[in-house]
Formats: sequence, C-alpha cells, structure tokens
Amino acid sequence: MINVASFVFSPVQENTYVLFNENGNAVIIDPGCYFTAEEEKLKNFILQKKLTPVMLLNTHCHLDHVFGNNWVYKEFGLELHIHPNEEKMLAVAPESGIKWGLPFTNYKGPLHFLKEGNSIFLDEDELKILLAPGHSPGSICFYNARQHFLIGGDVLFRESVGRTDLLFGDYNTLMKSIKEQLFILPDETVVYSGHGRSTTLGHEKKFNPFVKE
Repeated sequence: MINVASFVFSPVQENTYVLFNENGNAVIIDPGCYFTAEEEKLKNFILQKKLTPVMLLNTHCHLDHVFGNNWVYKEFGLELHIHPNEEKMLAVAPESGIKWGLPFTNYKGPLHFLKEGNSIFLDEDELKILLAPGHSPGSICFYNARQHFLIGGDVLFRESVGRTDLLFGDYNTLMKSIKEQLFILPDETVVYSGHGRSTTLGHEKKFNPFVKE
C-alpha cells in the first residue's frame, strides 16, 4: 500500500510528493525544494520515517518542479526519470529561473525516459504512466488504480487547469489530455496536483469551469 506525503516548497508554492510503502521504500516526485530549510525538511521526513528513496520522477520540467532534482541526486544518488518530450524543458529551466528571479543549479546527471502506457513499481504497487501534454509537451501523470489516486502535476487543479501560455503550451491539447486521459478514470480518483489542494475527478467533471462535462 502506498502512502502519499506532500510538501509545499519554494516561493512558487509547488507541491512535492513522497510516495512510500510499508517496506520503507519511497519515490520522490517533483522535488521543488528551493531553500536549504526546505531541503532539510524533506530530508528529515525521510530520515524520521526511515525511508529508502529508490526513484526520482518529474511529472514535467518547469522550473518549480525541478528545483530540487540536483539536491536529491547528490543527497540520495537518484537519477532522474522523465518523459523524453520534457528533456528540452529541463534544458531551459535555468533560463526561466533567472527570468523569474529564482536562479538554481539544474540537474545534469543521467536521464531515464518514461514511456506512456508503461508502469513503474514501488515494490508490488503499480503506477501507470499517462501522457497528458498541453501544459508542457511531455507532462505525465502517475496513476494508481488500486488505491484510486493520481499524481497529476500541473495538468488539472481543483476547479482549474494548468496554464498554457508558457513555452510549448497549448490549450486545446491540454483539454484533450484531460478529457481523454484523466476523465476516463473513475470519479473517485483523488488527484494530487502540482499546486493547491487535492481534488477528485468526479468533482472536476461537475464543477471545473474549464472542462465541466
């Protein structure tokens, strides 16, 4: 069984997720820790829970979701897993950091590419990879069918959606992703988004003004 822990990091208020199981193994998703105190908070949680981080994942590579990649790589020796379409976004992330007054050291370690339709595993627990571009060209979500939850990145928020005015963003593509990749999942699916509080797909189908069915 997977436990989901979330942390709000950086001036951008990004949600970082640690997924861990009863064996003490953990996956770190979108580490947005920007300040040293945020790195310490994440490290202390992992130490207190006696967790062993085994994988580093990005839903996409906008700057606020990759701030902590290099720190995680150095601290825990984890190499980065992303969708191949996000490699170009990762490369330009430092430029975005300078533009927004948030310079940072980018991850420069080995890259491992995730393919839509495949799955990754935390021991016996499966996370299916869903490709949902629009906010970013290679945005992916991680879906656990058994526990009915989705780590959604910035694709879908509570009564909102990811912005599409950034580099390589496209509104129509995002709408297609939400309707054809996310809204086909059960209504009770909990969506853990990249910003803000969690929601459910059933709630968004009824109340999201952008994609209300």
